Amino acid sequence: MRDVNLELGGLLLDMALIAGDEQRGWGYKRAAKAVFRLDRHITPLVEANTFKAVPGIGPTTDRIARELIHEGRSDTVERTVEESGQGDKVAQARRLRHGFLSNAAVAGILEQDLAPSLRGYRGDFQMHSIYSDGAEPLDSIAEACLARGYRSAGMTDHSYGLPIAGGMPMARVAEQHAAIEALNAHYGRRFRFFKGIEANIRADGTIDMEPGELRLFEFVVASPHSQLRQSGDQTARMVAAVSQPGVSILGHPTGRKFNVRGGVRAKWDQVFAVAAKRQVAIEIDGSWDRQDVHFEMAARALELGCLFALDSDAHANGELPFVDIAIAHARLAAIPEERIVNYWPNARFLDWAKGAWDR
Repeated sequence: MRDVNLELGGLLLDMALIAGDEQRGWGYKRAAKAVFRLDRHITPLVEANTFKAVPGIGPTTDRIARELIHEGRSDTVERTVEESGQGDKVAQARRLRHGFLSNAAVAGILEQDLAPSLRGYRGDFQMHSIYSDGAEPLDSIAEACLARGYRSAGMTDHSYGLPIAGGMPMARVAEQHAAIEALNAHYGRRFRFFKGIEANIRADGTIDMEPGELRLFEFVVASPHSQLRQSGDQTARMVAAVSQPGVSILGHPTGRKFNVRGGVRAKWDQVFAVAAKRQVAIEIDGSWDRQDVHFEMAARALELGCLFALDSDAHANGELPFVDIAIAHARLAAIPEERIVNYWPNARFLDWAKGAWDR
């Protein structure tokens, strides 16, 4: 599937990289952001001569877009890269954009009658509140989830081992759990918060909380937040993480970030095979700049027998729609709903999460 919007945005970032801190560099970044935010494909806009009406789009961007659409490449960009002598630097940056989807591509995928469905999605199992580094109180998040038609959600504020993200000390965990219980009593069968935690995977693959502490939660997401720029192989670290009793979901497994870092390098087939054996779900984190794992990796994990979690990683209510990006990747990977924990009834989800201690 060709994503012309993503290709154009990437070319504009190439131009920005070459321009550096010059004013035109900021202009290219602004134009790239405008292209990525579009929920329509650029081709009909360019052909109708209306593309330049999009805020942030100027004559040079329009010319690069026309070259890309008509020739499959941009002579303007390739000539600039060659003349700059920064070809290796540009090639490295391009590798950091692989496997991402633009908003327009996501919209196009979601318009199709494919599984997994939007309607069947029951709840998001990675999100953050004011109890760590999120912006919203629990009651506001519950109402926003209900507005999206969710029947449940998993609150996964950060563990105390990640103080930079406002990780919760255990006394704060007790306060949050009391608040969750009160909200669950209020909503009854309409909506249920699950008590989750996003624990940090240490360099040696262990989790940054004690087993007795982890047992206070109904499910555990283990995610890498360090060593995300290292070039060495980290297979042992990630295998150890999915092997630890209590871990239900491997969160944003690579820790990659669009145009910034490639994330953890590992022999992912080995990691996925162990995760499949232990029934640890592989997350597709829909946060726009993460999209982790992407559809190609997800398809491979599916072949190896993995379960999946499709989550927003929302830190504010406005980010809950990032789930749509995760669903788009799942559709491209052809993952059936039966293999995705967000589509399971509450009782099945709880039984599976509890079983993470014994598998």
